[in-house]
Amino acid sequence: MRLRVALVATATLALVAPAVPSVAAAPAVAEGKHPQALVFGACPADIATPYPALTCATLSVPLDYTRPYGATLSILITKHAANDPAKRIGSLLVNPGGPGGGGTTLAGSLTRPDATGFTRLEKGVLDAYDVIGFDPRGVWHSSPVSCAAPDHFTPPQPDPDAKASRAELWKLWSSYAKGCYDDNKAVLPHLGTVDVARDMDGIRAALGEEKLNYLGFSYGTYLGAVYGKLFPQRVGRMIIDGNVDPTPKDMWYQAGLTQGPALQKRLEEFYLPWVAKYDDVFHLGKDVATVRAAWNKTLTDFRTTPHGVVGGSELLGTAYGVLFSESAWIPFTQALSAYAVSGDDAPLVDFATPDTSADAEQFNAIFNSVICADSKWSRDRKTYERDAARLAKTSQFSWYNIWTSGSACQSWAFDSPGRVRITGKGLPGVLMFNTVGDPATPYAGALKMHNSLPTSVLVTEKDSGKHCVFANSRLLVNPAVNAIGTKYLLTGELPSGDTTVAGHPLPVPTPAAVAAGKSFKLDLRSPVE
Repeated sequence: MRLRVALVATATLALVAPAVPSVAAAPAVAEGKHPQALVFGACPADIATPYPALTCATLSVPLDYTRPYGATLSILITKHAANDPAKRIGSLLVNPGGPGGGGTTLAGSLTRPDATGFTRLEKGVLDAYDVIGFDPRGVWHSSPVSCAAPDHFTPPQPDPDAKASRAELWKLWSSYAKGCYDDNKAVLPHLGTVDVARDMDGIRAALGEEKLNYLGFSYGTYLGAVYGKLFPQRVGRMIIDGNVDPTPKDMWYQAGLTQGPALQKRLEEFYLPWVAKYDDVFHLGKDVATVRAAWNKTLTDFRTTPHGVVGGSELLGTAYGVLFSESAWIPFTQALSAYAVSGDDAPLVDFATPDTSADAEQFNAIFNSVICADSKWSRDRKTYERDAARLAKTSQFSWYNIWTSGSACQSWAFDSPGRVRITGKGLPGVLMFNTVGDPATPYAGALKMHNSLPTSVLVTEKDSGKHCVFANSRLLVNPAVNAIGTKYLLTGELPSGDTTVAGHPLPVPTPAAVAAGKSFKLDLRSPVE
């Protein structure tokens, strides 16, 4: 998953019990129907402006695949056409994760050159593939869902760790779930991963492709695995990066629990030593203990007395997002330093002010709609509180993560039919990537996905804690990883066995990088880079 990267909050909702999805039935195209042919043309302005090379098309899909001639949804699809038609292999469908990430812009992010001419996907891949993005059902341009007014989780939120906050937080999440049910009764049972995977096969058919080539990040790894379970004979080349553990019956609940300790480890083993290394820039201490003390004092200060709209919850949520990647380490640490060293809270408040826009609310809504529909959740609030208290003994992020990664599912209106059991039966070779210290999709879970896909080969980036490793931005690129992924996409050749590559360099706060960081604003909805 990406999973959700620290928004104002996450949310969820429910409905009457949906029909249990059959993983062996319901073809993507109803019997007797011919696949739609996609007609690509101009994109909406919010896609066309940053990514003028993309074209767009829409695909009509059944709301309910057990009723293929009933109500429909419209899925927006983007395309970056292969640069060299003579070398064209086919289409490469991409998904950024989430759940709830918009894939329409990921096709642009992966293909648009930066100021140096660098592209996240290498030239050979761009010559050979039409890169296809899509907003999954319920996301952004594809019939987005919403569960509440954007200010439902008005900041500052209650301290997530405080016992006195629990009644208020449960009330907030329960009312959010009710709002989601009230506003989306007909749609909610049909927003899970199985339905999105069926939509993907509809996209494949509409593109005229016999096989689906796929690149999925974070939650997109589970989406790819579910597609492979439903349609193994239609899988071409598949890369999954930042892998979810697909094995627990309460899969998404367990995924949230594992993130708290993994985030703390990322903080302690990667971020704090990096800050200490550059004490001449940030002045937060020359050793980990001193830097940790500065961070802890700042967190306590904001917990005790919120600074405007930023309290302990908002500060933890910001750190949560920052730790997924290193792209925001310089500006975040500058802001932390301004407060801890100089007493100036303005940069940190600006950096950590949560997004309370309608877009952020819609992201929360679809995130919760997917995870609550996909796997089992406890109805006992004491279970959540007991697990959070246990994990909070060693992780500052555990209570925050409990509240924002599925607590709404406790009062969801319908019970999930259960997660899809991934077996990998009938699949061709699958290429997996994971960093050893990934805080969003911890390595132990990636090994479970690897074991669930017998034809997979796992490439591990050692000495790294970034979330996702293939096709990163220029500043975080790992050339060895890109070479392996590019070779596989162009030839179908996998490494001879599981392998390990060296980690990518961490950012260096040069004067130019520090100056650039002063205008940096963390975009929590951007695709993983």
